[in-house]
Amino acid sequence: MNAVVLKKLTRLICELAVLFALFLFGSQLAAWSGWPIPGGVFGLALLLMLFASGLLKPAMLQAGAGWLMAEMLLFFIPALMSLLDYGSLLRDEGWRILLVIAVSTLLVMVVTAVTVELVCRWSLRHEP
Repeated sequence: MNAVVLKKLTRLICELAVLFALFLFGSQLAAWSGWPIPGGVFGLALLLMLFASGLLKPAMLQAGAGWLMAEMLLFFIPALMSLLDYGSLLRDEGWRILLVIAVSTLLVMVVTAVTVELVCRWSLRHEP
């Protein structure tokens, strides 16, 4: 293994360790707070605060986050396999579940688009 590959591998492992540490710390915060918020959400909030404060730059975690995004399908396999236990529920109520998923997805997309549009217009009005 040459030095370039070793350097890239070391960087990837370090970035994944930072992301995992944020997740673990967020999970601990969720347990301590007693709030019904998943630890991953706390971890993402911590990551956002680190980015906003400038202590951490998004480019510093690019390789680790990119690898996790590329392998994201693997994280959904256990959830998909658990659906096999609820076959009768899906046969009876599947259309309602799909309707809720479709409507909520559409709602999230519309709200996101409107929010981005409003922020862009606001930032254009307040340019120096």
